[in-house]
Amino acid sequence: MDIFGFNPNDLLSYFLTLFRISIILFLLPFFGGKTIPTPVKAALLLVISLALWPKLSFPGSMMPEGWNIAIMFIGELILGLILGLIVQFLFGAVQLGGQIIGFQMGFAMVNVVDPITGVSNAVSAHFLYMCTMLTFLVLNGHLYLLKAIGLSFEYIPPGGLLITPGLANHILQFSNIMFILAIKIAAPVMAALFLVDLSLALISRAAPQMHVLVLGFPVKITVGFFFLGFIFSIMSTYVGDFLQELGPLFKTILKAGSPNTF
Repeated sequence: MDIFGFNPNDLLSYFLTLFRISIILFLLPFFGGKTIPTPVKAALLLVISLALWPKLSFPGSMMPEGWNIAIMFIGELILGLILGLIVQFLFGAVQLGGQIIGFQMGFAMVNVVDPITGVSNAVSAHFLYMCTMLTFLVLNGHLYLLKAIGLSFEYIPPGGLLITPGLANHILQFSNIMFILAIKIAAPVMAALFLVDLSLALISRAAPQMHVLVLGFPVKITVGFFFLGFIFSIMSTYVGDFLQELGPLFKTILKAGSPNTF
């Protein structure tokens, strides 16, 4: 007689929920950042798993056996990478735009190490990245990530993600936003600094005795920072438009990779 009422299927069901949330959660932006201590991540994982398990869970009978567990782990890993890649398009566009701005302002050699990704970026790129991350959180972007995890329980069984041509097409089509948004972000500064370069070229022709190279650096930096301030006023619009497309895109991608649609 089992006096504790222990059901092994419930434990296996919780493990499946824990696997899905842990692999996806640690691969998504903000949640999987290196700046968050590991004990905090573990505590967040347990809290979210316990909160989702009564409503969003897999039956314990879906737990594979033997080497199939490794296959399930790889499938969950690919799912987390795909969902994280979609969100990284936004931050990649911001960093690309920041790199272009930094190059135009003369900050190409002034780099800092991003504490979240560990990659060396230009100062302007890192600054825009942090501002975008704050805007993303203010506009409840992290809730869209949690909603995507909930949708994955509905469409993707444990390790059941299918890499279909439709899934790849959706990702490639949405990747265009990274280059388009980068140009939109850098366009005001690029246009202003182009006019500065044109003015300096005319000055050098009219007064060759002036040290245009020495004069150009502080002028370009001043004008660049001035127009950089206008970007922050429209950054919330860019992030908001991205989030409006993010929710339906997550659902479309999960449907495209679901084995239930075939």
